[in-house]
Amino acid sequence: MIYLDNAATTYPKPENVYLKMDECMRKYGANPGRSGHTLALQAGRIIYRTRELLCELFHIDNPMQIIFTCNATDSLNLALKGILKSGDHVITTSMEHNSMIRPIMTLKKFGVDHTIVQCDQDGKIHPKDIKKAIQKNTKLIAMTHGSNVTGTIMPIYEVGEIAKEANILFLVDAAQTAGVYPIDVQKMNIDLLAAPGHKGLLGPQGTGILYIKEDIELMQMKEGGTGSKSELLTQPDILPDRYESGTPNTSGIAGLGAGIEFILKEGIDKIREHEEYLTRYMLMGLKQIEKVKIYGPKNEKKQAAVVSINIGQEDSSEVSYLLDKVFSIGVRSGLHCAPLAHKTIGTFEQGTVRFSIGYFNTEEDIKKAIGAIKRICEEMEE
Repeated sequence: MIYLDNAATTYPKPENVYLKMDECMRKYGANPGRSGHTLALQAGRIIYRTRELLCELFHIDNPMQIIFTCNATDSLNLALKGILKSGDHVITTSMEHNSMIRPIMTLKKFGVDHTIVQCDQDGKIHPKDIKKAIQKNTKLIAMTHGSNVTGTIMPIYEVGEIAKEANILFLVDAAQTAGVYPIDVQKMNIDLLAAPGHKGLLGPQGTGILYIKEDIELMQMKEGGTGSKSELLTQPDILPDRYESGTPNTSGIAGLGAGIEFILKEGIDKIREHEEYLTRYMLMGLKQIEKVKIYGPKNEKKQAAVVSINIGQEDSSEVSYLLDKVFSIGVRSGLHCAPLAHKTIGTFEQGTVRFSIGYFNTEEDIKKAIGAIKRICEEMEE
């Protein structure tokens, strides 16, 4: 199969990801931080090493400010529900994934107000509109770095400046950008950074991270064993233990570390340039097909490697089915867990066919995908 569903989960992974996970399970699959024996200590070291790698990638000073979670959804829930209280106000955008929107909507029941700033039809947000939405009780600006529907890259640096000037916390969802686009939490004034391990970071499913800037206190979402302060009947305040109750996904974190090592060795610029090249190649090819409508910026410099299309008024699920069954090309159709984004770009009823390109895709993959769309268009004319 030609796999073009990397916005959901990158596949395949670098070979060392599989090897490190297997090595962990076979050689030191003990509970880190729970015991003092050799295997437990080795497991603890691999987890700490992954924190250090994340610090290097995102320019974070203190590894203890990185919390391991199950996925980006887990991270966003901890950030939003941990920081916002009754009487607070949060600003977000109309291009968010449900992992951002649904917690915000739930918080409304508990007295947290929100403003959803409208993006344009290409999914772009104007920083001045974020600034206009600020109220006296605004505590947080929470937004995606890159849309999972159109790939649209958001002006994170500019919004970070606005948040800093207004003394408002800034939460960034980097689900579609971490590992591909440079993220510097200090230069971008990011207070909270959420990312999955299984997308651009090239790790396995079941891994995610939340960076919490020093001196920011979140209410934890769960309590339990941490391997530290075991004499206390209450949750310890030290990080990362406060937010990491229970046995961690050690093999998954080992795999995540291997994925980040691959990114750092290859170079994030090289990874991004390859994805930009293939995105440009796909956009150019699809623009030549008369019945195809492309959504978003239509510019590889202004969007992540995500290309959403429709063929006339054809059902997006039907097109996706044909790509899979006839051409063995894996894509995703429908609303992509982002109904507000589809309303923004005008595809709420039809959805879109989403091609999402990864570092291990080739020009030949994209050429065949363009050819398949052309064939489907020709067949539908007959």
